[in-house]
Amino acid sequence: MLTKRIIPCLDVADGRVVKGTNFVNLVDAGDPVELALRYDKEGADELVFLDITASSDKRAILIEFVKKTAEVLFIPFTVGGGINDSETIRDLLLAGADKVSINTAAVRNPALIREASVQFGSQCIVVAVDARRIRENSVSEYSFDYDVSPVSIDNESVWEVYTHGGRKPTGIDAVKWAKFMNECGAGEILLTSMDCDGTKDGYDISLTKKVSDSVTIPVIASGGAGTLEHISDVLDCCDAALLASLLHYRLTTVGDIKNHCQSKSVRVRL
Repeated sequence: MLTKRIIPCLDVADGRVVKGTNFVNLVDAGDPVELALRYDKEGADELVFLDITASSDKRAILIEFVKKTAEVLFIPFTVGGGINDSETIRDLLLAGADKVSINTAAVRNPALIREASVQFGSQCIVVAVDARRIRENSVSEYSFDYDVSPVSIDNESVWEVYTHGGRKPTGIDAVKWAKFMNECGAGEILLTSMDCDGTKDGYDISLTKKVSDSVTIPVIASGGAGTLEHISDVLDCCDAALLASLLHYRLTTVGDIKNHCQSKSVRVRL
């Protein structure tokens, strides 16, 4: 039986780690490389860097950041944020990233996931799914170049996929989408509950379980960790837990989390 993973997540904007609530109200949380080294020493299994910089030089900035991080980090790390083509994926992997995380570009062009999984291997292609409970006033302005009907929201849908950092509704059912991305060759699903993100009220267990039961690849749960119990609870229905606020502000440590999980009979690497 595989061990469950504890994965700190660092949202990086203009070279600094930031954290917000429900994807807004961002505040500074520290230097990304310093935090990465701290989590490495604490025993994190992997790291995720999501670059949310709004800059015309974003790609060059991101690649340089990945190079610097790879020089000092000894655990696998994933990089996401504005990755739109195979060339960028290649450059990031060559710069030292172990995996890339793709969200908006996958919705625009699912063929990118198929092509990237063949070209680079599915093990390094993570599809990020930002999901929110469907709202009555949600209106998608998306126009698609492919038949989206198999993954579209219907009367039984509960969660909708959002893109562009949680700003744009797509009209796509989150569970159907995760299953489709699995079929397209994704190696993992990074599943964020926008409703729970930054609230510290716990992960969306129902969403996480539904997606985990619908795919054959690992699911990383994200959004809502506030206590150690929240983490062990969600690991009962997925493969890894992503954390930010609890760790960035030193409310707990990776070691404390793993000791707690072990006490709850959740298998982790110590």
